Amino acid sequence: MRIQETIISNDKQRPVYLYELSNNTGTTVKITNIGATITSITTPDKNGKIEEVTLGFDDPMTYLSDNYKSNCPYLGTTAGRFANRIAKGQFTLSGKTYQLAINNGENHLHGGPEGFHFKLWKGEIMDNKLVMKLSSPDNDEGYPGNLEVSITYQLTDDHELIMEYYAETDQATPVNLTNHAYFNLSGQSGDILNHEVMIMADQYTPAIDAIPTGELASVKDTPFDFTSLHTIGERIDSLPEKTYDHNFVLKHKEGELERAASLRKRRLAEYWKYLPPCRACNFMPDTF
Repeated sequence: MRIQETIISNDKQRPVYLYELSNNTGTTVKITNIGATITSITTPDKNGKIEEVTLGFDDPMTYLSDNYKSNCPYLGTTAGRFANRIAKGQFTLSGKTYQLAINNGENHLHGGPEGFHFKLWKGEIMDNKLVMKLSSPDNDEGYPGNLEVSITYQLTDDHELIMEYYAETDQATPVNLTNHAYFNLSGQSGDILNHEVMIMADQYTPAIDAIPTGELASVKDTPFDFTSLHTIGERIDSLPEKTYDHNFVLKHKEGELERAASLRKRRLAEYWKYLPPCRACNFMPDTF
């Protein structure tokens, strides 16, 4: 693997970098220190044609623009301290109730309005890997404790992008980190409705206004049953919100590393029967 570092903005107070990871088999991954964000993944398909398979901006500075920040879809960013929503921005820990910043209606989303997705991380190239580090101080967006976070990125010649997360805190605090990439295996030529998905989950979490109710419901005989391959567009119109924005409960044993999901692009000739009339082909961020 090769890593190239490019200085985008040499402001000493807010330096911006772009890192390009390349393997020997045609895949490249671009990551900026703005939000530890994956801005691009290009990779060859089965015929050797190289395509862009994620949504992102060519210019990393766009991730700091007022227009993007006012309507942030978290394109490829690192969500934290806590990915997903926290109802009313409140949680209780060790008998104490904490109030977090509100940025999604009356709820807290993906770490708050100035969460990890807008922080400037420190990038280091170590042992042919890229390491992104961030220090989150006590009371950052309302969370208790000083938190040190690092993400290690490694790109293999088998086209694997391996991300390892590490966090250490000096107080008890909720931490739920993830990358928020939007994948589109059609490249830039279509939407994701013809993508086939399999998720190794027998249950999902029903939600009201995107907040889980606490119930673990069976996926059987519902549009959430992806225990075998189904296209995303096959049953999405039967959902009230016409969107998949739910948690799936994996059936694996805790602590064991197993496949959680598989995704592939279905050939259009196999997919035509699922297309409703006049469906737009543009992929809209935060729709699925």
